[in-house]
Amino acid sequence: MTNESSGAAKAGAEVANGSPGATDAGSGAANPFAPPGAGELVVYRGLTLFDGTGSAPRPAVSLVVDGSVIRSVAAETDVAAALADGAEVVDLTGHFVTPGLIDAHQHLATPPDRPAAEAVLRRLVHSGVTAVRDMADDLRQVGDLARAALVGEIAAPDIHYAALMAGPGFFDDPRTHQVTQGAVPGHVPWMQAVTDTTDLPLAVALARGTYASAIKVYADLEAGLVAAITAEAHRQGIPVWAHAAVFPATPGEVVAAGVDTVSHVTLLAHEAAREPLTSYKDKPPVDHESLVTGEDARLDALFARMRERDVVLDATAGMWASAELAGDDPESAERARRQTELAIALTAQAHRAGVALATGTDYETAPGEPFPALYEELAFLVKRCGIPAPDVLRSATLVGARSAGTAHLTGSVEPGKLADFAVFTRDPLADIDHLRTITLTVKRGRRFPRAAYATTPSRETR
Repeated sequence: MTNESSGAAKAGAEVANGSPGATDAGSGAANPFAPPGAGELVVYRGLTLFDGTGSAPRPAVSLVVDGSVIRSVAAETDVAAALADGAEVVDLTGHFVTPGLIDAHQHLATPPDRPAAEAVLRRLVHSGVTAVRDMADDLRQVGDLARAALVGEIAAPDIHYAALMAGPGFFDDPRTHQVTQGAVPGHVPWMQAVTDTTDLPLAVALARGTYASAIKVYADLEAGLVAAITAEAHRQGIPVWAHAAVFPATPGEVVAAGVDTVSHVTLLAHEAAREPLTSYKDKPPVDHESLVTGEDARLDALFARMRERDVVLDATAGMWASAELAGDDPESAERARRQTELAIALTAQAHRAGVALATGTDYETAPGEPFPALYEELAFLVKRCGIPAPDVLRSATLVGARSAGTAHLTGSVEPGKLADFAVFTRDPLADIDHLRTITLTVKRGRRFPRAAYATTPSRETR
């Protein structure tokens, strides 16, 4: 027989209250958020689907989910077969579904604070976020958070994380000490100082041994060394995520090195620096007045190379407009204003040039806020940068998956991919603020109803 839930709101309430139709079969108390097993069928019916592939939204779609994987999209014959096999039905008539959202720039353990990290992750997954890129932290903790998220010990998105490499001069930064407590910054596998004499095959292998998804190239490296790190990482089958300027390596040199993604759109301004780049701590001035027009030829040439090389830009465009960086004195407030102005111009220019944008944040909203910083970033891209909502949502889904190296698994709602999607009561394509009508997240087939977010974690089951 079919176990039918009428509407996402009812489904969410049943899950939150632990109804018989929402048990956590087979996962065990230790893993209350584990993905369902193969053969556990759920049919989500009647929804309007934005699948993330670039296709127009489709009304009256049905999704058949088998365990943690999407079996079919709008295939009524398969729906009938699933119903005959006793699938549960969730009626999503009048609801809007997108792929799970991806925050392409998080820091979950600088410094390590496990309760705070779990609280951030719990809010993210209940806000439609099914994956994050952690852009270098104390990987001793982040690795365990990633494991706990994957097996379902905690309510969390999947976590894809980077091991950092930089020049020796960077490692007196206080943050490097926060993430290597008990060890020496620059001399641990997740935070390595690299020079021309470094055994790069060994260094990359050590980074891979942390189970990192990528190498992050950060600061104080010459162009030749950035290229050598990238070549060795790719030889060993691991991507490279880089700061957009590595000082003294310029943005153009970073892109030419073959990196897979670059972070922080405002750092791209250093392609037009008035003086040679020297070090991360000593950034030269840039031609702000020219760049904020969004029509600078130097940046046009850089964006053309990024598009040709398929380099993803993790823009973190709204970061300087956030409460965290807005500044509490006139000098810092003016700096934040100018950086925001620059981010708007360069992000819009990159989008016009056809650069693939991912949606990273590099900050989080305060613990008492109901929604994560990612919602602010998406709204910033639409409202301040003038990027159409469908493009922004694709950036937050399929392009985000590309930035994490997981587009073959997730980022779009298609047969054979993970059942990662978000359900809204109002259409976020019509108004990006409708993200706040999130009612249900499905991650690897496990349901995380928004209604459960107000409850204690122990009450959340499948």
